Amino acid sequence: MVECDQSFLPDSWANPSGQIREKPRVKGLTMVIDKGLGLTAYSDLFALAAPYIDLYKLGFGTLALYPLEILNQKLTLAKQFDVHIMPGGTFFEIAIRHNSIADYMKLIRSLGFSAVEISDGTFPLSFAQRQEAINYALDNDLVVYTEVGKKAADYRTCREELLETLSFDLHNGASHVIVEARESGTVGVCDGDGKIDDSFVLDIVAAAKEKASRLIWEAPQKDQQVCFIKAIGSDVNLGNIAYTDVFSLETLRRGLRGDTALIMDRGRCFPCE
Repeated sequence: MVECDQSFLPDSWANPSGQIREKPRVKGLTMVIDKGLGLTAYSDLFALAAPYIDLYKLGFGTLALYPLEILNQKLTLAKQFDVHIMPGGTFFEIAIRHNSIADYMKLIRSLGFSAVEISDGTFPLSFAQRQEAINYALDNDLVVYTEVGKKAADYRTCREELLETLSFDLHNGASHVIVEARESGTVGVCDGDGKIDDSFVLDIVAAAKEKASRLIWEAPQKDQQVCFIKAIGSDVNLGNIAYTDVFSLETLRRGLRGDTALIMDRGRCFPCE
């Protein structure tokens, strides 16, 4: 067998800093949203792309539609590949309108989920309820991801709400706080056309200081992913990534795609254009 000389390969093939990005990671997280992926494609995804997936969400209320056998196989595979998996926040919001928060956390833990999303995108949740939900989740050994923002089409992220919720949730034990943009990427810090307000994002990052690294920005569109990488850097946490885009996003992070190659080559970030 002829061996290939790989000395020409750039360090960015390991990652932008030249270090191996081993899991569990605390930054540069990629959260994938699953809208109803079949087992064959799911297995293929994990076999190929699991090293680049940190968090996997069964979107919206899709959990309620799963045959238990298929759900169990998805949960088992996620555990094998060291990927946190959780139901969507909408499922949490609907579930606790009919059952207690304590019962919900016990249920999803008994099913085999390793994480939970706590949100109030559709139904309101007081800070007291957020704290209660976080506490019950931690009691059930679940990794807690909270979310800030609403799903209404005209919703735009409020600076003070985001900063206050970030501080409150992290103080009470949340691992990260997700910034709502929906699976469409047209609310929150995005306008109706999906354009990111990068000046607002940079203001939040500056105001949040060290806590900014615990934000996960939902960015389902490629241009949004590029914008966040340009504004914050390759280690920005991004969510609501389609399963078909995991490799694409990883190449953006590493400067292996034209959109970010120049940025990585110069070793600095630029405002979004």
